[in-house]
Amino acid sequence: MSLISKYLTPDCVLLDRESTSKKRVFERVGILFENTHAIGRAQVFDSLFAREKLGSTGLGQGVAIPHGRVKGLKEAAAAFVKMEHPIPFDAPDGLPVSFIFILLVPERANDLHLQILGELAQMFSEPSFREKLQATDDPAGLHRLFTEWQV
Repeated sequence: MSLISKYLTPDCVLLDRESTSKKRVFERVGILFENTHAIGRAQVFDSLFAREKLGSTGLGQGVAIPHGRVKGLKEAAAAFVKMEHPIPFDAPDGLPVSFIFILLVPERANDLHLQILGELAQMFSEPSFREKLQATDDPAGLHRLFTEWQV
């Protein structure tokens, strides 16, 4: 079982057929976290955009991992968004992204933050994992791919 599975709940996996920008995805994710984790949508949005101002969290290969610190958060929280239509994300390879994994961590969660980001980088670096994500079109199936992933 992956470390990610502790923080990514089935109700935080979203198929996004509407968003056309990073801003719109962050707004939708803010609403999602507000409804599932009682984290204010503005706090989510502001945290993610503050991190993006430091540099894009687009990794390349159609993947982005926006992340941010949230004051008062007790435990990390995650969401995964699969885009129906890839969106620009200023990734190093210049390609738009289809897979967006959002990670929120407590203000002082340095080690945990790095462990989770490391595991995500390993997952998304595997072409076979990205192919499985691309081939799966239901939230439960996408969630299962993350929970069953092994190093």
